[in-house]
This record gives sequence, C-alpha cells and structure tokens, in this order.
Amino acid sequence: MTETDLTIRELTQRFSQKSLSPLEYWLALEKHIERWEPAICALYAYDPEAARAQAAASTDRWMKGATLGALDGIPVTLKELIATKGQPVPLGTRAVELKPAAEDAPIAARLREDGAVIFAKTTCPDYGMLSSGLSSFHHLSRNPWDITQNPGGSSAGASAAAAAGYGPLHIGTDIGGSVRLPAGWTGIFGLKPSHGRIPVDPYYVGRCAGPMTRTVEDAAFSMATLSRTDWRDGTGLPPNDIDWMDLDIDVRGMKIGLMLDAGCGLAVEDEVRAAVEAAAKRFEEVGAIIVPVAPVLTRAMLDGLDKFWRARFWGDIEGLSEERRESILPYIYSWAKGGAAVSGVEAVRGFNQTIEMRKTCGRLFTEVDAVISPTNPIVSYPAEWASPTNDPALPFEHICFTVPWNMSEQPASSINCGFSESGMPIGLQIVGPRFDDMRVLRLSRAFEKWTGGVTNWPQPPVS
Repeated sequence: MTETDLTIRELTQRFSQKSLSPLEYWLALEKHIERWEPAICALYAYDPEAARAQAAASTDRWMKGATLGALDGIPVTLKELIATKGQPVPLGTRAVELKPAAEDAPIAARLREDGAVIFAKTTCPDYGMLSSGLSSFHHLSRNPWDITQNPGGSSAGASAAAAAGYGPLHIGTDIGGSVRLPAGWTGIFGLKPSHGRIPVDPYYVGRCAGPMTRTVEDAAFSMATLSRTDWRDGTGLPPNDIDWMDLDIDVRGMKIGLMLDAGCGLAVEDEVRAAVEAAAKRFEEVGAIIVPVAPVLTRAMLDGLDKFWRARFWGDIEGLSEERRESILPYIYSWAKGGAAVSGVEAVRGFNQTIEMRKTCGRLFTEVDAVISPTNPIVSYPAEWASPTNDPALPFEHICFTVPWNMSEQPASSINCGFSESGMPIGLQIVGPRFDDMRVLRLSRAFEKWTGGVTNWPQPPVS
C-alpha cells in the first residue's frame, strides 16, 4: 500500500500523529493524479495550486491542534453539477453559457466548513442525463480497470477518480442510479442515501447526492459532514444525531429479498447473475433468510418516467437558441426532442408512474428487511457509447434495478461482489427501508468484511 491508498481514518490518524501532513499527502496524490489523468480524463477545473494552498493551511491547523472538522485536510472532488463559488457549472454540455457560480452548493459549503481540500470537479455527461463518460463539453472519461470501457454515469468522473485512487472521497449525484451505476462498473462503493439526507441545491424528485469511495467506512466517515442541514433543500431531512461510524450488525434472522429480475429493461448477464447469487449465499451462510422477490418496476412505469423526463428536459432547453440546442450531445438532444410532443396531461400521467413505483417499493418492504440485486444488468460497454444500449430510443433500459429506489426515496448502495472473466467489476445493490441509511451502510460493511473488499485496484499506466 502506498500513501495514496490510505483511508480517511488512516489519514486523520497520521495527521494527528504528525507522521504525515496534509500537504505531504497532497503532494504525493498530485503526482499520482498526473500519472493517471491523461488516460481516464476524470477531472474538470483541476487546480493543484489551490489544493496546495488548502493543504498547507490544513497542515498549520493540525500542527496547532485547531482543526475545523472531521475532514480537515482530506482531498475531495465534487461532481461538476455541484456548484462551487466562482467556478462555472457547465452541466457537462457545450450548450450552457459559462458563468461563475454565485455561491457554494450545500455539499461544497459543508466540506469547506470542515476544512476538506476541494481540488477538482469531476466530469459528467450533458445535463447529467446519461450513464456514460461521454460529454459534449468534457473529454471522454474512461474506466480505470480497462480504458476501452465506460465508467458509467452520470457520476462518471467521480467513479473513475475513486477507482484510480484520486484520494479517498468523491461526491456524486443520483436521480436514477448515477452514483450506484458507475460505482458498480468501477468496483467502488457508492451510497445513495435517503432522499433529503444530504441537502442538494437544486433539489428535485428523486435527486440525491452521495459519497463514492473505495471503502464503506470512508463513505460513512463523510456522512456526518455531508448530512448537516441546509435551508436551500426544501426536501431536506431534520438534523440527525446518527453515529455514522457505528457499522456493526448481526444479520441473523434478517429477511433479505433477492431480486434477480428487474421487471423490464436489459436482461441480466450470466456473470452478473452468478456474482449476485454468490453474494446472497454469503448472507445466507451467516444466518440471513434469503427470499426471492418479484420486480418492483413495470414497463408502464419505466415508459411513463421516460415520457415525463423528456418533457421536463425539453422544458429546460426549449428556450435556448437553436445553435445552443444543437451543441448538446446528439444522443441526448435526439432523446429530448421527443419531449416537445408530450402534452401536459401525458407528462402528468408519466409523473404519476413515479408514485406507482413508490407504492410497489413500499409494499415490498412490508415483507423484507432489505433487498439485494444486481446494480447493473451487464458487465461493461465501450467507452465511446452514450449508454449501454447506445440507442436514444431506449435510454433507460439499464436503470431498472436502481431507479425505483430514487422514486421511493429509500437508501441504496452499490458494492463490489466480484469480477467478470474479462476482469471488470460487478456491483451488488443493497437497499434498505426509507430513512434507515445505517442499515444499508452496516449491511454493506458486513459484506465488505466477508469478502475482504477490493485489494487489486488498477495501477496508473506506465509512461
């Protein structure tokens, strides 16, 4: 293990012992990023000079015993959609006029309050509307496990940065799987907390933010900071006094639903099914009761959501000039144009399908304590593709295991549960009851302990 592989707990211990300073750690990390970044293109607005200054200030605070918070000196990236004061928010597209953000979004504000070193934003596709590293604004982001393959998205750069070891903490956003899908495809841990647990601005139906890390503990460590309240999120949850590091759990007697059929969308590939079934056996071996469960999603629900999202997105871009609209990634623009023909009544009917998802998810959790499933139905797909289907007429066939839990506002994670014959990671999704984020974190940590977690992380290309 090198210095750049240290966890947040290990880093803060070293900082406290004065055997490693935040500045020394950052300088080592900076060299590591330099070796990786040309190959995977995970970052936007990368500012190593500003990071050095932040790390130096943190070093002074540690030397004086006057740290700001639990994440003081810890390098962090934020998904490009999360505003930071003074920097433009391109939303992953050439269609947006670049204007400096007037203030930090809630997540950025909380991290600065605690002294974190925000050194870059991470890439995303146009408007965050793809599960891909493809963007009309950013360079193509690639999967560190195999740079010919896609990291997924829309938190594409965050997942690539985490897998490549760009520090222990990266923050993504998730409205249909955008934290969990790329986490699954890059072998990292991704947490989509209960809706409103981490305040976001702008907030929206199903939109959450969450940590993307190499270990469950690093994600848990960040939650005390990230979950502090902010008035700007009208869906935010009340202040909590959760002990986020209390990760022990006894799974004996727990009733865990095993969902291997999403109800629609892409078929689950054999290697994915086998890895998830093996994960279920792990839970069963330590006393959990595994119960096969039916899908919570139907084709009518997915198609309704598609129609609603097209109409919503067309409303967002309709006022742009034709020239700006045509600068949007063609795949997304082709999909969005379908929203122009959606009537108000049809859009409302589409939205109503999100309520149907809430009902089916709620009904299932009257019968089980948690649900496990594949995160992604397929092992991987080419880096240059806009989605796993690469077909704008079928844009959401890959989100069928993840999107229901956004609409039901339940916490869910993705954790690595194996590798394909081609060497690509496979993700296991773990879902808990609404508001019980700790159950998801604890089950994830238990599984990580049983498997030993990922230890063979990809190495930088040889220059």
